[in-house]
Parts: sequence; structure tokens; C-alpha cells
Amino acid sequence: MTRIQLLLAAAILGLAQMAAAAGVPAQLHKNPDCFCCEVYAKYLRTHGYEVEVIPSHDLPLIKAEHKVPRALEGCHTTLIAGYVFEGHIPVESIDKVLRERPKIRGLSVPGMPAGSPGMGGEKSEPLKVYVLDDSATPRVYAVH
Repeated sequence: MTRIQLLLAAAILGLAQMAAAAGVPAQLHKNPDCFCCEVYAKYLRTHGYEVEVIPSHDLPLIKAEHKVPRALEGCHTTLIAGYVFEGHIPVESIDKVLRERPKIRGLSVPGMPAGSPGMGGEKSEPLKVYVLDDSATPRVYAVH
């Protein structure tokens, strides 16, 4: 493949990903004082999601309502199409869940890892995305 063909293929793939998310509403619940959550909302918007940011001082309650285990809690909680996406999850994993519709509650990237979408800095290790389900032991869904 020529370089132009590779660039064209990459552009088409990018447009296909955006088209898959186009018009999909998302509710992002965040602490009113957190800036990285706003950056993450912008990241989702650039990938075609319609994000409503909902500032809240009741994040522990929201996480509990959606059965997010304390060990898998992230910076913010995003609700999309019946799934819970906890923290700074790469859009590739979100798109895959929405495309394949697995029988899980959602996904999580615990904490606020540097270099993850919406966070500054460089990754110091691969970013692990965990499954949110009723399992007692966290399972890795994807590594970015």
C-alpha cells in the first residue's frame, strides 16, 4: 500500500468511528471543580458523542447507584446507551462495547492515570480498561 492509500484508509476508519458515535447521547457526571472531566467530555465530543456534563457533589451516590466497586472508581461517571463508563476510557473501548453490546454493566479506568484521554502527561505503562460486572475479581477488557 502506498502512503497515500494508508492515509486515506486511516481517514476513512476515523470517519467510520465518528459516524458510529454520531448522535449518541452521553451524560458525564463530574465534580464541579474537576477540569480533566471537561477535557474528557471534549475528547468524547471530538469522536461524535453528544455529551451533557452534569456537575455533582454526589458522585459517590451515582457510583453506588451504578454498582461501581470502590477499587474501580474513576474520576467521573459517564452513562451511554445503558452502560456505565467510569473514568478516562479510550473511545475505542467505548465504541466496541456499543457495537458488540456485551452483557456487562460497563467499563472502568480506575483513578486518573497520566496519559489517558483527558489527562495530561505521558503514559508510564499500558492503560488497562476493566469490565464492570458482578464478578468479584476485576477482569481486563482491553489494554491501550
